[in-house]
Amino acid sequence: MKDVTNIVIAGLGGQGIITASDILADAAFRAGHDVKKAEVHGMSQRGGSVTCDVRFGTRVLSPMVTPGEGDYALLFEASETETALHYLGPGGVLLRADAIDPGTLPTAKALNVAVLGMLSVHLPMKNDVWTEAIRAGLPEKLHDVNLQAFRAGQAAARKEKSR
Repeated sequence: MKDVTNIVIAGLGGQGIITASDILADAAFRAGHDVKKAEVHGMSQRGGSVTCDVRFGTRVLSPMVTPGEGDYALLFEASETETALHYLGPGGVLLRADAIDPGTLPTAKALNVAVLGMLSVHLPMKNDVWTEAIRAGLPEKLHDVNLQAFRAGQAAARKEKSR
């Protein structure tokens, strides 16, 4: 793994973008990384554009991902494709929420955690770290459905990788 991993999460207000970035940042921190996070959410409460940057690694100086240097972009909404692609660097990976079959999720509200499951297949962090971060970031009554969604996301990513 290189010194710093750059991830951009893009979507619309109400899709759990900020929650997903919080869980991702916590998982990276629990895995022993230096972590920085930034959020941009203007009219997000009204369904507007939301982006979050999460950077982690040996030593991270800035919370913002520079356009063209993203390693991963998590896309929750097709209308935000240009936003996400703008940040991806050469060899960057775009992970789209629509790659997950909604029928595999216990609830549509857990799609954000399912997308993190997709991402987890690409990162060298153990499942235990992710589980701890999901449990820490969500109320107890939501743990089981979100852990199921996380596993559904992992299955979707493995299916995509095998194509």
